[in-house]
Amino acid sequence: MKTIGLIGGMSWESTAHYYTELNRGINSALGGLHSAQILLYSVDFGPIEKLMTKEDWNSIEDIMADAARKVEK
Repeated sequence: MKTIGLIGGMSWESTAHYYTELNRGINSALGGLHSAQILLYSVDFGPIEKLMTKEDWNSIEDIMADAARKVEK
């Protein structure tokens, strides 16, 4: 089974929803005690929201790219 890289934290509620649904899908497909192999990196949305109000898109891009690199490893 491949590992799913998931970047969450834009809303912890939606991150939890994605995590749950991915596991339900794998369990439905494979049955038993199977669950998804997930590598989850959750960003803190507080600083991102502040950068959004300043329209500092480059800093947001840096944060998200860093998160993606961490999940990719």
